[in-house]
Amino acid sequence: MSKTIRIRKGLNIPLKGEAEKILTNADRSATYAVKPPDFHGIVPKMLVKDGERVKAGSPLFYNKYDEKIILTSPVSGQFTGIARGEKRRILEARIEPDVEDEYLDFGSADPKTLSRDKIIEKLLASGLWATIMQRPYSVIANSEDIPKSIFISAFDSAPLAPDLDFIINGHDEHTFQTGLDALTRLTNGKVHLSINEPNTISKSFTHAKGVEIHRFSGPHPAGNVGIQIHHIDPVNMGDIVWYTDVQSVVMIGKLFEKGIYDSTKIIALTGSEVLKPRYWRVKQGASIESLIKNNLTTEDMSSLRFISGNVLTGSKSKREGFIGFYDSQVTVIPEGNKPEFVGWLFPKINKYSASRTLFSYLMPWKKYRIDTNMHGGNRAFVISGQYEKVLPMDIYPVYLIKAIMINDIELMEKLGIYEVAPEDLALCEFVCTSKIEVQSLIREGLDALQKELS
Repeated sequence: MSKTIRIRKGLNIPLKGEAEKILTNADRSATYAVKPPDFHGIVPKMLVKDGERVKAGSPLFYNKYDEKIILTSPVSGQFTGIARGEKRRILEARIEPDVEDEYLDFGSADPKTLSRDKIIEKLLASGLWATIMQRPYSVIANSEDIPKSIFISAFDSAPLAPDLDFIINGHDEHTFQTGLDALTRLTNGKVHLSINEPNTISKSFTHAKGVEIHRFSGPHPAGNVGIQIHHIDPVNMGDIVWYTDVQSVVMIGKLFEKGIYDSTKIIALTGSEVLKPRYWRVKQGASIESLIKNNLTTEDMSSLRFISGNVLTGSKSKREGFIGFYDSQVTVIPEGNKPEFVGWLFPKINKYSASRTLFSYLMPWKKYRIDTNMHGGNRAFVISGQYEKVLPMDIYPVYLIKAIMINDIELMEKLGIYEVAPEDLALCEFVCTSKIEVQSLIREGLDALQKELS
């Protein structure tokens, strides 16, 4: 095992509402949904009609620009239609579930005995190919590419993030290892598994075979796979690196062991406005409402922000919304819809600041109930040194963002855009006094680069 990589730059946001290590089986949702906007760059073409019966693993839609990429149903039941947004964009494909799931059989097999093409074929058919992402661009991987390496982060350092050690404890070591065995067949390079030092104790991680294990310590974003790639096997021009997450590896393992797409995953319900934050076992695409029923501090829904994911990178949702495909967390915090009159003149001990403006820096142990208030509007974008304090990457984030603003592709390349994804600079957005939407700009830059080079 390699030496510990110590991340010194970053920030752990001390939020209230960490999930207690209690696992509960959630009731089946009245409706499940697969949301095309979860898959950046995909233009969905539907394969099912309203009222059609589907099994768990049945194709729902494919990508218009790459017909091999198929998204499948997480449960069996009746397809009840799609929800559309602006310009008739498809936002959700909805399924009314059966009492018990009936699975489409993809055939079980030992991935060690299969060719790379056969493994990819099975992943594509089951819909699990969408769990494999790539750098650069932070999009679903191209199945025709051969990556130089594959990365899996075995810990999550985001605010109130789920404990992956606790989550993996419900699966035997063999299933996770089977998933790893499949992934090792997809690259001629190494599969890298990053664990947290000293908190990772699960033997599924520490005794994983066929992979190179790396130890990381330090504040968020140490758990981000992009940070780990940067420190272990950086992405340069022309390089391709794939990555996925722990629960997806388990799903891949089940696909090869049982021959089915079992979309079961464990979600952490977190946040200061949750009465009993805890872990829930759900099916992919379950409704948020099924988890929060009678478990909130108030009945005034307008005063709450529901987030599928964490507070830095998650997507805003409604109470009736659905858990995102890549999310293992649901967060509920106060809505920032009550402006404070000259609030900055009266600093209080119950307010948090990432700088030393308030007294919170004197109480590093304290947890805070933080709302979504922006505390100001857009300001001049100046070099302040804030970004560099929370970004543990050898790039110049301010200059990169300014290059994106002027759409200078060549300058973006020189400043390291191949290495980053929006989530890597989420803390920069959090600490930014200029209120720059850093993550949106990074996404714009990646899209412009991909379009230019395609």
